[in-house]
Amino acid sequence: MRDRVRRRRFNGAAGDAVVTLMVTADRIERAFETVLQGHGVTGDQYKLLHILRGAHPKGRARSEVARQCIRRSPDLTRMLDRLARAGLVARVGDPDDHRRSVARITKAGLALLARIDPELRAEARRLTRPLGKTQLRQLARLCDTLGT
Repeated sequence: MRDRVRRRRFNGAAGDAVVTLMVTADRIERAFETVLQGHGVTGDQYKLLHILRGAHPKGRARSEVARQCIRRSPDLTRMLDRLARAGLVARVGDPDDHRRSVARITKAGLALLARIDPELRAEARRLTRPLGKTQLRQLARLCDTLGT
């Protein structure tokens, strides 16, 4: 890993850990993006579909979707519009508040996720193959701790 960024020490143990985590996250994200590109969606679009699947069939308002996103995106409305044009999302008026709309995943969106998810699970297994179950659980706990 250090050879990749051409340094021996970054800034002590904390610096080493953060840089190594960033490089690893980039590697994982690129591998997932390759799978997603094969299905014609980006990582951010996949994440939106995943969020909407969790709210199926009711849907979510844009503000609720934004709160659940891993990364904030100023382009959220345009992404939802693109997914709607592709038939993966439907945007309808909110029956409780006529000033806002609700995005719902469509049958086509659910079918797309059903095709993508097994490939992403396989890619996750491939990327984490060097780790045992105990190490994977420990890694998840450590990342969760850092993320809070």
